[in-house]
Amino acid sequence: MYFLGPLGLPELLMIMVLIVIIFGARRLPELGKSLGEGIKNFRKSITSKEKEDTSPPEEPPPPKKEE
Repeated sequence: MYFLGPLGLPELLMIMVLIVIIFGARRLPELGKSLGEGIKNFRKSITSKEKEDTSPPEEPPPPKKEE
């Protein structure tokens, strides 16, 4: 029944108005861009960490034979 919990349309509108008042309408695109870049970097670091964990360990080169 509740999509976002007990938050309804009036509550979401009030939160949006407060965000605009606090940060200003001109700064909101900058905040959105920086938030998006942060999420993108976070996802990239998690996927690279998973790839490192699943890759087999590198074997050392065989020792050289001395004559």
